[in-house]
This record gives sequence, structure tokens and C-alpha cells, in this order.
Amino acid sequence: MDLFEYMRKEKEKKEAPLAARLRPATLEEVVGQQHIIGRDKLLYRAIKADKLSSLIFYGPPGTGKTTLAKVIASTTKAEFKQINATVAGKKDMEEVIKEAKELLGMYGKRTILFIDEIHRFNKGQQDYLLPFVEDGTIVLVGATTENPYFEVNSALLSRSVLFELKPLSREDIEILLKRAVYDKEKGMGSFKVELEEDALHFLSDMANGDARAAINAIELAVLTTKSNEDGKIHITLQAASECIQKRVISYDKNGDNHYDTISAFIKSMRGSDPDAAVYYLAKMLYAGESVTFIARRILICASEDVGNADPNALQVAAAAALAVERVGMPEAQIILSQAVSYIATAPKSNAACNAVMTAMDTVRKTKTAPVPSHLKDAHYKGAGQLGNGIGYRYPHDYENNYVEQQYLPYELKDLHLYKPSDNGYERKIKEHMRRIKERQSEH
Repeated sequence: MDLFEYMRKEKEKKEAPLAARLRPATLEEVVGQQHIIGRDKLLYRAIKADKLSSLIFYGPPGTGKTTLAKVIASTTKAEFKQINATVAGKKDMEEVIKEAKELLGMYGKRTILFIDEIHRFNKGQQDYLLPFVEDGTIVLVGATTENPYFEVNSALLSRSVLFELKPLSREDIEILLKRAVYDKEKGMGSFKVELEEDALHFLSDMANGDARAAINAIELAVLTTKSNEDGKIHITLQAASECIQKRVISYDKNGDNHYDTISAFIKSMRGSDPDAAVYYLAKMLYAGESVTFIARRILICASEDVGNADPNALQVAAAAALAVERVGMPEAQIILSQAVSYIATAPKSNAACNAVMTAMDTVRKTKTAPVPSHLKDAHYKGAGQLGNGIGYRYPHDYENNYVEQQYLPYELKDLHLYKPSDNGYERKIKEHMRRIKERQSEH
């Protein structure tokens, strides 16, 4: 590299976005993802030993997929090539494969091919890579935000080690934000910035685990905020809010307001007020609350407060819980709104909830009552000699598939736990139970 080339690259480095400048060059500089790059973990050892096999990084935006690829690039002795699946075609891959074959054949040097957004490649493009991954011409490192089990060729996936990257924690984001503000070499330390504590917490919360979003926001805040009389750029909560395009709302995930909001959310669904329920849903989503946390609360409400008054409520809630994990934000908000409005407007009954709570209390307060002999298992040799199963009446041999007999322990024969309400489908349950018992008593 000549002097002019060196100077050009240095200039590009300085003019690069802050998120790019802050990218770690070593594993020790990487923040978060300790479940895969901790010192005793497979990926850490493989990178350190420069003994990588093909692998796929899967995770949300801003969690460090490209960062890990760059770390590999800076530590490996192998040739490192990078292409982006959104713009690369088969010709680009053919060129990489040709060079990889030459390096391997002439110098015994491996080529690591990093493909960003590999899910954008169609089946044919992914199939083209397969034989070269298989014979070791290239070591594939793929990055994807989509579930690789749906988006990556199964044959290619089976020849790779899959690593799932998690959203960064609030603490991880705070470390990166401080590095961005105060690091004089890679960050914005020369700007004399003072990042206020509430602004730091707000940005780390609002980033929702996305390091790039947080760093971009702090870069914008620094570049657009004037110095105060003390010569420092003060990044306040207001400035942080404007730069991440989120309004500050009173919602601390660890504070009282969090519990007040989720309480109001549940009570609004229970109270059959869809407007209030969807409002509190929006408030939580806007504040960056986890969609999986919200989905769990809806699931509980569907069973606890709707129950058998509308058995479909639990199915809707369960389907929503699965769907939001597959889809993610922002579309997940639509799915959650559908589930919330369904639960809020469904007929209500807590009979199933009351039944198990009373049963648990009974079990806790009374001695263990034996199972009636006619209900005991009679499928093993000698059971009959013990009297097990003798006298059991098979309900399907009787009209309406019902016959009256003792199911509860005899000591608890008068215990009545499940009391269906007159709401929704439970009215039918109540009527059905009354009818079959009346018909039985007539015979």
C-alpha cells in the first residue's frame, strides 16, 4: 500500500459513520453475546485458534452479526471476502469461488466468505454455494435477521454451525454509548460531550437491544447540539428523545409505572373495555416493552378471565404469542391488537381459575385422600386381587356417555370446584351437565 492509498483509507475511516468506526477489531472489545463468545465458548475458541467451520449468525438488527464477521476478518490468516446478498449476483460468487480455488490450490490458503443478509439469496444462489462449502473451497459465514430454518437452504444449514445472537441488554447499550461519547480515538471524545444520566438510560431503553440505533442517535445528538457556556455539548433527555424520534413517556420497566400500566392493561381486558386495553398496549409498545412479555399477559388473561365462556380466546392468544415471535415489530403490534380486542370483548368467566385455586387450597389444607378403588389402575397382574378397578363403570356404555359414580376421594365427595357461569359457552356447559345428570337420575 502506497502513502496515498494509506491516506485515503485513513480519511474514509474518519468520515465513516460512528457505528462503523466503533466496530471492535478483537473479541475482547465486543460487548454482549457472552453466551456464544465467552472465553469457554465454542465460537471464542474457534476464532482464537483460527479454526472456523462454516457458520450462520442469526439475530435482530444491531446485535453484532457484522461485528463478529469483522473480528474474524481481523484475526484470521485466511483470505476474507465479503458480499451482500441484497446486491450480489451469481457472477460475484463465481469470482470469489475462482479466487478461492486458486488460493487453496497454489498456496493452501483458505477463503472465508462472509455473506451479509444471506436470506436474500434465492434457492438457486444458495444451492450454488453448497458444493464449495462441502469440499472446503470456502468457509461460509452467513448473517441473517430471518429465521434460518425458514430462509436458508436446509442442506447449507446442516453443514454450518448456527449461532443465535440476542438483543443487547440495557447495560450493554450503555457501555457502547459511553464508548461512543468518550472514546477519543474511535468515538466523539474530542467534542467534549457530557451525556446526562437520564438521557443515557432513555437511549439504552429505546434502542430495544439495537446497538446501531443507539449509536446513530447519540451521533446525531452530538452533531446537532450546540456547546453550552462551559464549552461542553450537553446531551439532555430532550435532545436524546428528539434524536431517536421517540417521545419520552413515563414508563420505567423496573418501576411502579411499569406495573401500573400492565395492571391497567389486564384489568381493561378483564373489564371488557377494548379501547382502554388497546391504549395501554400501545403505551407499552411505544415504551419498548417486550412483545413476548405482553403476549404472555394476554395468554394468562384469556384463561383466567375468559376461560370456558369462550374457549377460542385461549387459542387466539396462543396463536398471537407464536406469531409475534415469528414476525417481530412493527407488524407484531397488529397481531397483539387483534388478540387484545378479542379477549376484551369476549364473554367472561373465572370459573376455571376459581376451580383450580380452590382445589390447590384443598390439597394444601387436607391430608392426601386415597383414590377410590374402582378408579385405580387395573392393567397389571394382581390388580384384581387388590380390588383395583372392580366396579368401574365405562361412561361410553351409557346414554349420553355419562354414568354417575364416585370420582373424587370419598372423604371429599361433596367438594364442588368448577361452577360454570351463565356467560357465553359456559351456559351451554352448565346446561349440558344439568341435562345428562337429570337423564341419568330418571333411569
